[in-house]
Amino acid sequence: MTIAPARAPLWLVGAALVAASAAAIPLVYLVVRAAESGLAAVIETLSRGRVLEYAANSLGLAAATTATALVLGTAVAFVLTRVRVPFARTWLLISALPLAVPSYLAGYGWLVVIPGLNGFVPSWLLLTAVTVPYVTLPVAAALRGASGDLEGVARTLGRGPLRAFLVATWPSVRPAAIAGSLLVALYALSDFGLVAMMRFPTLTWGINAAYSASFDRAQAATLALLLVVLALVVVSGERAARRQVPRAAARAVAPRSVGRGMLISLLPVVAVAPLIGVAVPLLALLSRLLDAATLRAIDVPRLLEAVGSTIGVAVAAALLAVLLALPIAALAARYRGRLVTAIESVGYLGHALPGIVVGLSLVFFSLAVVPVLYQSLAVLVFAYAVLFMPKAIGTMRAGLGDVPPRLVSVARTLGMSPWQAWWRVTMPLALPSVGIGALLVAIATMKELPATLLLRPTGTQTLATELWNRTVVFEFGAAAPYAALLVLVAAVPAVILSGVRSSAKEEL
Repeated sequence: MTIAPARAPLWLVGAALVAASAAAIPLVYLVVRAAESGLAAVIETLSRGRVLEYAANSLGLAAATTATALVLGTAVAFVLTRVRVPFARTWLLISALPLAVPSYLAGYGWLVVIPGLNGFVPSWLLLTAVTVPYVTLPVAAALRGASGDLEGVARTLGRGPLRAFLVATWPSVRPAAIAGSLLVALYALSDFGLVAMMRFPTLTWGINAAYSASFDRAQAATLALLLVVLALVVVSGERAARRQVPRAAARAVAPRSVGRGMLISLLPVVAVAPLIGVAVPLLALLSRLLDAATLRAIDVPRLLEAVGSTIGVAVAAALLAVLLALPIAALAARYRGRLVTAIESVGYLGHALPGIVVGLSLVFFSLAVVPVLYQSLAVLVFAYAVLFMPKAIGTMRAGLGDVPPRLVSVARTLGMSPWQAWWRVTMPLALPSVGIGALLVAIATMKELPATLLLRPTGTQTLATELWNRTVVFEFGAAAPYAALLVLVAAVPAVILSGVRSSAKEEL
């Protein structure tokens, strides 16, 4: 049941507008900076052949990564939920591990093995490997909660297993697959570390070059605005493709037993992303870490301090991002209208902007509006929340949308106010999706680099900044302990995330 947009509670609309305003701060900064140079300069910048190359490379890389992640992630989810696989739980955990590996760390690991890697193909393959779980986990959860009745009927009508799945089951899991694909596309558009290592020029590479080479804020802002337009196109396409399908309460499909030969041929599908995105980079790092000189040079107190800072900012960012994303997700899950569409679109902007742009925009904002907060942890945590709010919006929107509206109606008939019904009925049922969103934000925060370099208070170092500071001066051995601990620390929420995903649909 869809509620008319006019009936959206004013408190919810107001809270969503506040959250969207926070997410819009980087965009406002970009517009101001681009406007300083004038319309003629903006047109001249956008018409340069190099800029067109950046845009084409960004679009091509994002499209290829998203398509591959969608197909591979759906295939992995299908194998783990519809095929009787030994140690299925372990395989699901393994499939989630790429979430713990930053793209720049995966690129560094492969460069240790093959120093000559560069260009589109390695960028595409590595981005796909580290983003596949964004599709696998939600699709696997959706498949566990999907009805098997229609699929069984399709099989009795002579359809093969794949055809029956596409006709009967795919429509009900498509929203989860599209939501995951949106995260992949926005991740690919905004990635900087990997493409810089692979020397593949994209818009984020061009923005960084404009800032670092000449500190031309106006030109970099123009390029970033172009990136925002591309992100809006992606979000609009996701909304057009998303069609919620009502779910009937019916039996789920039990995993099928297959022959040993078929099982052996299917398991590489599950293992390919963890192998490319986790195993090879970690083995390369391990070879550096086990070097005797590296072991002697480890500064344990500094290492532990970086771990504490990383966990602290990740927890704070996850809490703030959930608070900002919750009203936007609740509004988009239940209501329609131009205002709702605009609010949701603005909420997704942060993830499409490179961290360096968000960082510089908040440097400008804090100096101009709240100078007392300049170079404080508050601004750093706020930057993380703006950057990664879309991760929480996507998952929480799906969870809130799955709560039956009739339960809220029953609560209202018992005398509850709209706020009470939402807090006491909707929120408990949607709590698993809230937890998933918080974990996704925490993982992304631990791996974020450009915004951290710009906004961290003096003397504060995270595992990501310590890793980067050593790699830029080619101290690969000294970087290995920080890289190893970054993977281990980020793996904790990734493992928890896979467990939450497994049970979320069952609880709903």
